[in-house]
Amino acid sequence: MAVELNHTIVASRDKASSATFLADLLGLPAPTRFGPFEVVQASNGVSLDFMDADEVHPQHYAFLLTEAEFDEVFGRIKERNLDYWADPMHHQPNEINTRDGGRGVYFDSPDGHYLEILTRPYGSGG
Repeated sequence: MAVELNHTIVASRDKASSATFLADLLGLPAPTRFGPFEVVQASNGVSLDFMDADEVHPQHYAFLLTEAEFDEVFGRIKERNLDYWADPMHHQPNEINTRDGGRGVYFDSPDGHYLEILTRPYGSGG
Protein backbone atom coordinates (compact mmCIF):
# COMPACT_ATOMS: atom_id res chain seq x y z
CA MET A 1 0.00 0.00 0.00
CA ALA A 2 1.41 3.40 -0.97
CA VAL A 3 0.16 6.05 1.45
CA GLU A 4 1.31 9.63 1.05
CA LEU A 5 0.44 12.75 3.01
CA ASN A 6 -1.43 15.06 0.65
CA HIS A 7 -2.19 18.13 2.79
CA THR A 8 -2.68 19.37 6.30
CA ILE A 9 -4.65 22.30 7.63
CA VAL A 10 -2.70 24.94 9.54
CA ALA A 11 -4.68 27.10 11.96
CA SER A 12 -3.63 30.75 11.95
CA ARG A 13 -4.75 34.14 13.17
CA ASP A 14 -4.29 35.62 9.68
CA LYS A 15 -4.13 32.93 7.00
CA ALA A 16 -2.80 35.22 4.27
CA SER A 17 0.10 36.66 6.25
CA SER A 18 0.95 33.30 7.85
CA ALA A 19 0.99 31.48 4.51
CA THR A 20 3.05 34.26 2.93
CA PHE A 21 5.52 34.17 5.85
CA LEU A 22 6.17 30.47 5.32
CA ALA A 23 6.31 30.58 1.53
CA ASP A 24 8.70 33.55 1.52
CA LEU A 25 10.95 32.07 4.21
CA LEU A 26 11.20 28.69 2.49
CA GLY A 27 11.56 30.19 -0.99
CA LEU A 28 8.35 28.55 -2.23
CA PRO A 29 5.83 30.00 -4.70
CA ALA A 30 3.34 32.50 -3.33
CA PRO A 31 0.30 30.94 -1.68
CA THR A 32 -2.78 30.28 -3.77
CA ARG A 33 -6.39 30.45 -2.66
CA PHE A 34 -8.52 27.31 -2.57
CA GLY A 35 -11.92 27.75 -0.97
CA PRO A 36 -11.38 29.17 2.53
CA PHE A 37 -7.66 28.32 2.49
CA GLU A 38 -4.37 29.96 1.55
CA VAL A 39 -2.32 27.06 0.20
CA VAL A 40 1.46 26.70 0.36
CA GLN A 41 2.64 23.94 -1.95
CA ALA A 42 5.80 21.99 -1.07
CA SER A 43 7.87 20.44 -3.86
CA ASN A 44 6.94 16.87 -2.87
CA GLY A 45 3.24 17.45 -3.52
CA VAL A 46 2.20 18.06 0.09
CA SER A 47 0.37 21.30 0.76
CA LEU A 48 -0.12 23.30 3.93
CA ASP A 49 -3.59 24.80 3.81
CA PHE A 50 -3.80 27.84 6.08
CA MET A 51 -7.16 28.79 7.56
CA ASP A 52 -8.22 31.51 9.96
CA ALA A 53 -8.95 30.30 13.48
CA ASP A 54 -9.95 31.98 16.72
CA GLU A 55 -7.61 29.70 18.65
CA VAL A 56 -4.25 28.42 17.49
CA HIS A 57 -2.79 25.37 19.17
CA PRO A 58 0.89 25.15 18.22
CA GLN A 59 1.85 22.26 15.96
CA HIS A 60 5.23 21.11 14.66
CA TYR A 61 6.08 21.26 10.95
CA ALA A 62 9.49 20.04 9.70
CA PHE A 63 10.88 20.64 6.22
CA LEU A 64 13.61 18.52 4.63
CA LEU A 65 16.01 20.63 2.53
CA THR A 66 19.22 20.19 0.60
CA GLU A 67 22.39 21.67 2.11
CA ALA A 68 22.22 24.62 -0.32
CA GLU A 69 18.53 25.23 0.47
CA PHE A 70 19.30 25.08 4.19
CA ASP A 71 21.90 27.83 3.73
CA GLU A 72 19.37 30.00 1.87
CA VAL A 73 16.54 29.51 4.37
CA PHE A 74 18.80 29.84 7.40
CA GLY A 75 20.14 33.05 5.87
CA ARG A 76 16.59 34.42 5.68
CA ILE A 77 15.95 33.39 9.31
CA LYS A 78 19.01 35.38 10.39
CA GLU A 79 18.23 38.34 8.07
CA ARG A 80 14.79 38.63 9.67
CA ASN A 81 16.29 38.41 13.17
CA LEU A 82 14.08 35.44 14.01
CA ASP A 83 14.91 33.53 17.17
CA TYR A 84 16.18 30.01 16.49
CA TRP A 85 17.32 26.98 18.45
CA ALA A 86 19.21 23.73 17.94
CA ASP A 87 16.52 21.80 19.82
CA PRO A 88 12.72 21.61 19.88
CA MET A 89 12.50 22.60 23.54
CA HIS A 90 14.29 25.93 22.89
CA HIS A 91 17.12 25.19 25.33
CA GLN A 92 19.96 25.87 22.83
CA PRO A 93 19.37 29.38 21.44
CA ASN A 94 21.30 30.73 18.46
CA GLU A 95 22.66 27.30 17.56
CA ILE A 96 21.97 24.64 14.94
CA ASN A 97 22.19 20.89 15.44
CA THR A 98 24.26 18.43 13.43
CA ARG A 99 22.34 15.22 14.08
CA ASP A 100 22.89 12.31 11.71
CA GLY A 101 25.62 14.22 9.85
CA GLY A 102 23.21 16.91 8.68
CA ARG A 103 22.04 20.27 9.98
CA GLY A 104 18.82 21.30 11.63
CA VAL A 105 17.32 24.35 13.27
CA TYR A 106 14.03 25.18 14.97
CA PHE A 107 12.16 28.50 14.89
CA ASP A 108 8.61 29.71 15.53
CA SER A 109 6.00 31.00 13.12
CA PRO A 110 4.15 34.25 13.90
CA ASP A 111 1.25 32.05 15.12
CA GLY A 112 3.52 30.12 17.48
CA HIS A 113 3.81 26.93 15.42
CA TYR A 114 7.10 25.08 15.86
CA LEU A 115 8.93 25.09 12.53
CA GLU A 116 12.04 23.12 11.67
CA ILE A 117 14.38 22.84 8.71
CA LEU A 118 16.77 19.91 8.43
CA THR A 119 19.08 18.38 5.83
CA ARG A 120 18.93 14.72 6.93
CA PRO A 121 16.01 12.81 8.37
CA TYR A 122 16.62 11.97 12.01
CA GLY A 123 17.79 8.39 12.44
CA SER A 124 19.31 8.25 8.94
CA GLY A 125 22.87 7.91 10.24
CA GLY A 126 25.87 9.93 9.23
